[in-house]
Amino acid sequence: MKTLLLAMLLAPLTLPAQVDPLEGIWQGYDGEWVHVSRQLVALAEAIPGEKYAWRPGPGVRSTSEVFMHIAIANFGLLSVTGPKMPADLTSPDMEKTVTAKADAISWLKRSLDAVTTARAGLKPADFARKVKIGGREATVDGMYLRIIIHANEHMGQLVVYARVNGIVPPWSEGAAK
Repeated sequence: MKTLLLAMLLAPLTLPAQVDPLEGIWQGYDGEWVHVSRQLVALAEAIPGEKYAWRPGPGVRSTSEVFMHIAIANFGLLSVTGPKMPADLTSPDMEKTVTAKADAISWLKRSLDAVTTARAGLKPADFARKVKIGGREATVDGMYLRIIIHANEHMGQLVVYARVNGIVPPWSEGAAK
């Protein structure tokens, strides 16, 4: 009986350790990053290829340009922390020249994976390391925060693009029915 009572008292204390921080939001950076990464890929896959050329107005990024902007920015911001830019990312103009759905999704996934892999390889002391960007000093931790904020900013933009075109984001399809 004492063992059962002790187990019942200690059980709530062990629950947080059983939650996988990579399984969803509210679990810090990793959970938020996995969440936005999954949503970006799901939305990229849900948008029909012919809508990748759609733009809300002249001079505004098209759907493919937004996805490529995210990918190029992920690699660029990540490179400030140490990892090299991909050799086949030859120009920032690729935002405008990579327009096919499959190609944009490939770049997006590569960039998301690069961020995930690089961050997983960091040691706690690495996060406080100082880096330079745009003539200013930042930390590695700050750069990863900028990457996740940037991804979420453009996720919102892409949700609007999708909805204007009658596309329901996959994660809200159940709520729409």
